[in-house]
Amino acid sequence: MRLADLLANISYASTDFENVKVSDLVYDSRKVVPGCAFICLKGVSADGHDFAEQAAKQGASVLIVQDDVAITKKIPIIRVENTRQALAMMSAAFFGYPAKEIAVIGLTGTKGKTTTAYMIRAILEQAGIRTGLIGTVGVLIGETVFKTSNTTPESYEMQKYLRKMIDMGCKSAVVEASSIGLREHRTAGMEFAVGVFTNFSEDHIGGVEHKDMEEYLACKSMLFGQCRYGAINCDDTVWKQVIQGNTCEKITTFGFTDGADYRASGERLISRSGYLGVHFELSGKQNLELDVAIPGKFSVYNALAAITACSYFNIQPEHICCALDMVKVKGRVEIMPVDGPYTLLIDYAHNAASMESILNTLREYQPNRLICMFGAGGDRSKSRRFEVGETCGRLADLSIVTADNSRFEPVLDIIADIRVGLEKTNGKYVVIPDRREAIAYCMEHAQEGDIVVLAGKGHEDYQEIEGIKYPFDEHVIVAELNSKMRLA
Repeated sequence: MRLADLLANISYASTDFENVKVSDLVYDSRKVVPGCAFICLKGVSADGHDFAEQAAKQGASVLIVQDDVAITKKIPIIRVENTRQALAMMSAAFFGYPAKEIAVIGLTGTKGKTTTAYMIRAILEQAGIRTGLIGTVGVLIGETVFKTSNTTPESYEMQKYLRKMIDMGCKSAVVEASSIGLREHRTAGMEFAVGVFTNFSEDHIGGVEHKDMEEYLACKSMLFGQCRYGAINCDDTVWKQVIQGNTCEKITTFGFTDGADYRASGERLISRSGYLGVHFELSGKQNLELDVAIPGKFSVYNALAAITACSYFNIQPEHICCALDMVKVKGRVEIMPVDGPYTLLIDYAHNAASMESILNTLREYQPNRLICMFGAGGDRSKSRRFEVGETCGRLADLSIVTADNSRFEPVLDIIADIRVGLEKTNGKYVVIPDRREAIAYCMEHAQEGDIVVLAGKGHEDYQEIEGIKYPFDEHVIVAELNSKMRLA
C-alpha cells in the first residue's frame, strides 16, 4: 500500500516520503523484511527505537517513531505522538478497515469476559450469524483456534484476524478488550458495534499493569469512547463512571436491580448427572425463563450481559434459550461427557483465589463428594503452593495432588510444597505425580453423585517440562480414558 494511505488518519511530522510503498507493517525487528514499515514500539523490556538502525539495514522502507533515532541509511522517518496508536490506525488501513464490514462486540470488565464472549457467540451462531472470537483462548473461527500471546492481541494481529474472519464468512466478532489492551491502543482505529461492561473489582494493580484503581477504571472506560451501542451492568457501583464521555447512540442496562432494562430474578441452581447450571427468569425488555449450562449464580450476570449485547441484533427468544442451555467455555467450569453417574469438569483455576471460587461454587450443588485434582507451576512462588494446598484441603472432600507445568523444577519438590498447605487441614489427599494417571484415578474412583474437577490446565493443550511443551490436552485424555473404561 501507499504509505500516504496508511497515514491518512494520523497526525505526523516527516521527512519526504513521496511515492513510498509499504509491503507490510512490522514492530518486531526480528521480522523485518524488505519494503516493510518498521514501527518502533516502546515496551516494558525493550524499545523498538533501539533497533531502528538494524531495521533500516534489513530493508525497511520507512521508520515510524515517537522519539529521535540516529540511522546511517537514508530512509523516510515518520514522527508521531504515539507509535502504538499509529500502529493501530495503520493496521486498520492496511487490512481495509475490517470493523466497517463486520459487527464487532467488545467486552471489558474484571471478571466474566471470556464466559460472556462465548455466550454471545453461542447466541449469535444459534441465530445463524457466523461469529468469530478473540480472547483468552486465542482466536476462534469456526472450530479452528489460532493461538495469541495476549487476551487482547496487538493491533496488527487484531486487524489481521478480523479480516480473516470476514474472509471465512463471519458476520460478527466478539473481542475481549482487556484494560491493558485498551491502554496500549490495541483496539484503536475501529468502531465497536456494541461495548459490554461486565463488572469492576480490584485486579491488575502494580508492576507493569496499572498504578492504581483510578487508572484501571479509566482504561476500561476507554472502550465506550469507540462504541455505537452499550450494554452495561447497572448493579456495579462504578457503571456511571465507566460510561462518562461515551460515544454510544444508545445504552441498555442489565442486572438484578429494579429499573434495569434486562432484569434477572428467581435464580436457582440446576444439578443432574453431567449437567450443572443455573435457572433464572428474565423480565424488562424481554420476558423469558432460561437455563444456563454453566455452574454458579455468577453465570446469571454473564448471561444477562450476553442477552443485552445480542438485543441489538434482533435475536429470536428460542435462539437465546437454546444457546444458553448448551453453551460451553473451553477450560472454564467445562463439563465433560463421561459414562459414570458422576459429573466431571475441567477448569483453569490455578491459584488459591480461583480455587476457592470454583470449589465454593461447586459445593453449592451439594455433591456426594467434591474431588479436586490439581498441581502447581514450577519456577513460581512457593507461598502460592502452600496457599493452594491449604485451600483445596479445606474445601474439597478429596484432593488428588499431581503435576502441572513443572518447568525446570522437580515435580516431587513442587508436590512437597503443596503438601505443606494440605497438612494444615484435615482434608484427605492422594499423591499421583503423573497427571494422566491422576485423571484415570479420579475417573475410576468417582462415586455416584460426586463432582470431580480437574483444575489448573483449563484450555491449555500442553505440559511444560524443562523448557519443552509436550502435548497434553485433558479434553482428549478424558475422552480416551472414558472410551477405554467403557470397553473394559
